[in-house]
Amino acid sequence: MNKLSKKPRSDKMYEAILSLRTVDECKKFFDDLCSISELMAMEQRFQVASCLNDGMIYNDILAETGASSATISRVNRSLQYGSGGYDIAFSRIKEKTE
Repeated sequence: MNKLSKKPRSDKMYEAILSLRTVDECKKFFDDLCSISELMAMEQRFQVASCLNDGMIYNDILAETGASSATISRVNRSLQYGSGGYDIAFSRIKEKTE
């Protein structure tokens, strides 16, 4: 179960994200919303998830992304036991490239 599901959440931010139309608009929005370190951490986690999804092993992911083994492990747990958000994103990305 997602740990956030027990806390009340507002849909407004997610609706704002869905309203963005281009990668450039998304970058501008997230640049305003997040600190540089937060953005770098999210981008690294997504890169790790992509590597894991592609079947890469931990040592290769560590070399490619610079992520710690703890980060790789946490992302792997999200892929295995999370809400399925990564799977949705990877599926949609794959649809766009086919």
